[in-house]
Amino acid sequence: MLAIIHRAYGSADVLALEEVERPVPGDGEVLIRVRAASVNPLDAHFMRGKPYVARIAMGLTGPRRIRPGVDVAGEVESVGAGVTRFKPGDNVFGTCRGGAFADFVCTPESRLAAKGPGLSFAQAASLPVAGLTALQGLRDKGAVQPGQKVLINGAAGGIGTFAVQIAKAHGADVTGVCSAGNMDLVRAIGADRIIDYADADFTEGGQLYDLILDAVGNLWFSACRRVLTRNGILVAAGGGVGPDGPRLGRLAARLLAGLLQSRFTTRKLVVLMAKMDATDLAALAALVEAGKIAPVLDVRHGLGEVREAIRYVAGGHTRGKVVVTMDTDR
Repeated sequence: MLAIIHRAYGSADVLALEEVERPVPGDGEVLIRVRAASVNPLDAHFMRGKPYVARIAMGLTGPRRIRPGVDVAGEVESVGAGVTRFKPGDNVFGTCRGGAFADFVCTPESRLAAKGPGLSFAQAASLPVAGLTALQGLRDKGAVQPGQKVLINGAAGGIGTFAVQIAKAHGADVTGVCSAGNMDLVRAIGADRIIDYADADFTEGGQLYDLILDAVGNLWFSACRRVLTRNGILVAAGGGVGPDGPRLGRLAARLLAGLLQSRFTTRKLVVLMAKMDATDLAALAALVEAGKIAPVLDVRHGLGEVREAIRYVAGGHTRGKVVVTMDTDR
């Protein structure tokens, strides 16, 4: 089969399309014929091996995992021993531990949900990482309720476009923060108000919010608490990722300061680490099929164009999700 490989750290130039052996599913695993996979910002940063301290786990001199891509949708080709939820021919989507940019990939069945006919492969592939982050951030960490005023920072990105729609589906009044060029998009997916971050600082405004979801990772709790209601919550869902890599130092400083400050006020900072959950994947699919959310697909690439796709996402200005579809280039 064909797969995207990176055997060294570096820019997208280290990626190569190579012929490799097709994987064989182990116990509890499913072999998927990949139809679509989506790109996440961390794909680029794992490829670069940044921050350098992460190489202790990733591989000091070169990557231990040489196949990028975690969001996947496709058709079950075969199953390993012990698999009970899926059979060959089933359409599924979810995550793998790497290797989604390929003709085939293996992943545990616990990381998958069924893909219904009302969901395209490209839409399904866009859901897992970004969709789960938005859903769990708003519903579980933020406890969003009908009528609440919710602000989404980074409303035009992968997490943000899902978050705006999920908040609206829960009956919230939604404000989206984005660039001027993305205001029409954010309005089209349901935001009640839009703030151009280059034109106005929402933390200096008079509007109070019950819930703020930070999908960018650049907000300070000390500033946000001025515009949070008495029991308001700031959910830190973004990774503080910049074009040159994860800004872990700045992110850690923001989070540590915020967590300390929130101990002395009724307003709270909550840090989200999204969890892979097949039930939540099914809930996201149901929202799409019910017409309550619609994945925003920025650009589609073929398998041979993964370099370009990752470069584009690493630039930090995508609108929704970038998807790689396996049948566009051959």
